[in-house]
Amino acid sequence: MADKGSDPVALWQTMIGEMEKGFNALANKTMSSPEFSKAMNQAGGASAGAQRQLGDVMEKYLLNMNLPSRAQMIGMAERLQNIESQLNEIKVMLQQMNAAASSSMYASAPRPPRTRRPPAASAAAPPPGESK
Repeated sequence: MADKGSDPVALWQTMIGEMEKGFNALANKTMSSPEFSKAMNQAGGASAGAQRQLGDVMEKYLLNMNLPSRAQMIGMAERLQNIESQLNEIKVMLQQMNAAASSSMYASAPRPPRTRRPPAASAAAPPPGESK
């Protein structure tokens, strides 16, 4: 086995490790400076402004194309869900009213007495096709 001084893989690993430490030190120093923080804040603000402008342009484009925007679609979906929930509430109320009405109709209406009796078997007419 070769010693550490002449092993190319060990030299490569040492070099990469030292470079990594240097990059980390530089990045930590850079990120801790107020200038870096200010620049990142400005970049974030510019990105947010560009995104807002793109949204406005896209909304105008969709308006010119007579298509709904994302905000309009979300609004329509919310209104549709509200209408569906109101319809479900109305449906439940109608079912409750129907059940109450049908049970009270049958319970409150007295049935007439059965006074008629079926005719007796001896008084019945002969079956068709037979004569007396």
